[in-house]
Amino acid sequence: MKKTRILILALLLPAGIVCGQQDPVFSHYMFNTQTYNPGFSGMSGMITASALTRQQWVGFPGAPSTMLFNINMPFSLFGFRSGAGLLVEADKYGFSNDIDITLSYSGLFSVGTGTLGAGFSIGVLNKTVSPEWFIPSGPGHTPPTGDPLIPENDESFLAADFSAGVYYQGLNYYAGLSVTHLNQPKIKYSQTATYVSRQYYFTAGYYFQLPNPAFELVPSVFIVNDGATTQYLATGMVRYNKKIWGGVSYRISDAITGFAGIELYNGLKIGYGYDFPISEIRKGTSGSHEFVVSYSFDIGLGKSVTRYKSIRFL
Repeated sequence: MKKTRILILALLLPAGIVCGQQDPVFSHYMFNTQTYNPGFSGMSGMITASALTRQQWVGFPGAPSTMLFNINMPFSLFGFRSGAGLLVEADKYGFSNDIDITLSYSGLFSVGTGTLGAGFSIGVLNKTVSPEWFIPSGPGHTPPTGDPLIPENDESFLAADFSAGVYYQGLNYYAGLSVTHLNQPKIKYSQTATYVSRQYYFTAGYYFQLPNPAFELVPSVFIVNDGATTQYLATGMVRYNKKIWGGVSYRISDAITGFAGIELYNGLKIGYGYDFPISEIRKGTSGSHEFVVSYSFDIGLGKSVTRYKSIRFL
C-alpha cells in the first residue's frame, strides 16, 4: 500500500503542483458542454441543470474524484439574445483538492440555419494541498524538508480564472472551440509558485438519420490540449426516439468507455459510463465510473405569440 501511495504521488504531484492543473476529462462530454465552453450557455433555449460525478481509477489510492454542478439558461438583454450559466466543480486528486466557481455569459446569433454562441466566463479557483508524506526509514531516503518545490504543510490559494469559447449548433451537427484558464492563474504557495496552464478544447458531432426514423447515429470527437500533451476521444452513439441512447468512446492510449442513458420523463435524463483502462494503469484499478443527471425545463420567460380558439389546445 505504501509503495502504491508513493507511485500515486509521483504520477499526480508533477501535474498538480509543478505544471499546473490538468482539467478533468469526462466521458459524457457531449452532455456536459457547459463545463468547458461558455459559448454553450443558453444554447438549448431552455433552463438546463446538470450534476455529474466521476470516480476515476477505482481502487487506486489517491485517484482523481470529481463532482460538478452546472446550470444555464437563455434570456434577453435589451432585446439581444443571450445566455448565462453557473458552474461549481470540485476536483480531488492525490494531495490536491480544487474548487472552481464560475459565471458565464454568451451572446447568441442566428447564423445560417443554426445558432452561434460566443461567450466568456469569470470565476474563482481555490487550490488546496494537504500533503501526507511517508518517508521510508534507512539511508537513501530524503525528507521533503528544505525543498521549496515540495509542500510540507497544508496550503491554500485563491485566484481569478477566465475562459472563453464559441459554439455552433446547426440543424444536424455541432462544433465548439474554447479555452479555459485563459489568464493562466498564478498560484502562490508559501514556499513556491506555479500557474494553471491553459486548456484548449475542440468538439464536433453529427446526427445521422438511420433508415428507421426512430434511430439516429451520432459520431463525435473531443480533443483537449494543455500546451504539452493532447488527448483525443472518438465516440459513436445511437439514440432511439431521442429518449434512449448508448455508445462507445475510445480515448487514444488511455481507455475504452461504454455508456448508456435514458430520459425518464420530459426533461429528466440519467446516464452512466464505465471506463476500461488500456494503459499500464489498468494493473492497479478496476476502471472508472461516471454518472450524470440533467433536467431541462421552460418556465415561460416570454408569452407565446400563438393564440388558439379551439378548446383542444387549452
